[in-house]
Amino acid sequence: MGTTYLASKPRYEILDGLRGVAAMIVVAFHLTETYYEGQPIIQPINHGYLAVDFFFVLSGFVIGYAYDDRWNRMTTWQFFKRRLIRLHPMLVFGTLFGMTMFYFQSDLPSWQQVGETPWWLLVVVCIWGFTLIPAPKCLDIRGWGEMHPLNNAQWSLLWEYIANILYALVIRRFSHLLLAIFVGCSAILTIMLCMNIDPLGLLAIREYAAYTVIGGWSLDPEHLLIAVTRLFYPFFCGLLISRMFTDYKGLGSRLRFKASPFALKGGFWWCGLFVALLLVMPRVGGYEPSNYWENGLYEAVCILVLFPLIVTVGAASKVKGTRSVAVCKLLGEISYPLYVTHYPLIYVQMSWAASHADLPASTHFFMAVCLFMLAIGISYASLKLYDLPVREWLKNHLFQ
Repeated sequence: MGTTYLASKPRYEILDGLRGVAAMIVVAFHLTETYYEGQPIIQPINHGYLAVDFFFVLSGFVIGYAYDDRWNRMTTWQFFKRRLIRLHPMLVFGTLFGMTMFYFQSDLPSWQQVGETPWWLLVVVCIWGFTLIPAPKCLDIRGWGEMHPLNNAQWSLLWEYIANILYALVIRRFSHLLLAIFVGCSAILTIMLCMNIDPLGLLAIREYAAYTVIGGWSLDPEHLLIAVTRLFYPFFCGLLISRMFTDYKGLGSRLRFKASPFALKGGFWWCGLFVALLLVMPRVGGYEPSNYWENGLYEAVCILVLFPLIVTVGAASKVKGTRSVAVCKLLGEISYPLYVTHYPLIYVQMSWAASHADLPASTHFFMAVCLFMLAIGISYASLKLYDLPVREWLKNHLFQ
């Protein structure tokens, strides 16, 4: 029996634009991380990893806006199909791209396994990666302990999927009060992680990453705890915001945002600047271990207060002017492809930097700029030539 494909609602252009701003900062963060591996305290774009937590707030808000009023005419399976169509084609592309870049990464001494990996095993790992299921130890062909050894950035997509599943099966049924209690309990986990409160003894090995939310990309108990903590509060706080500050006005119509005091003239530009400042903020508290707690407090405030506030302001504000609309649209379109495809280029950069360590800093900087532009170009090309056509085909064939 056929099903009906529910038309997309009007978008919050500012939130799309903010997602693009955060995605670009993630790319810049990873490009500089190459030269500060194991030393995140002194990395120039110091808090770029917090973009993941910001993404989760955005995703929770968008999920609530897009689907909360549709469950009387949409099945759970229809919801899953819509999310798969939206997310999975680029995930497959990112895995394939990671496979094509794999053998260009053999110059890093700690990645000796790369050159020793036979092609057939690489293909097996690639096919496994299409499922987004974390790779077992026998498929860890890089030796970094990554869930997704061809494209490490996909770890957060796995948790995005988990959040979608939890929402569809359980949390969409929560009342406003029950959801608020759940978010409040999740906030406690965030505080414990940021302030390195560790009653279970799972965070003791973090060393330089103490008093940060760094982690989540491995199957180790430490990383699993970090990933769950990083997911729960931001994602479901975003969902709570969408419920508290919006009125439903019928299928296909924009939700009316009730938090008018949060509206800001030039909202995209101010919110984008604020996001950028929060993510590039130098290490708070300096480099002395006795002051690390100050950085943990900063990250807790960002995640618990500032990111939800930015999303609220962005949703309440309106984008005006042809140029602003165009910028938001472009940034929103490339944000997901950029995030999904950039990390294989980072692997290549790490390998190249290790084998050309004697070159001047200006050459390394030029190489990083070139890779940044290449990442944007690949994301735009993959969007137009692959993602949009594939999604359209899937939509037409899965909802007939």
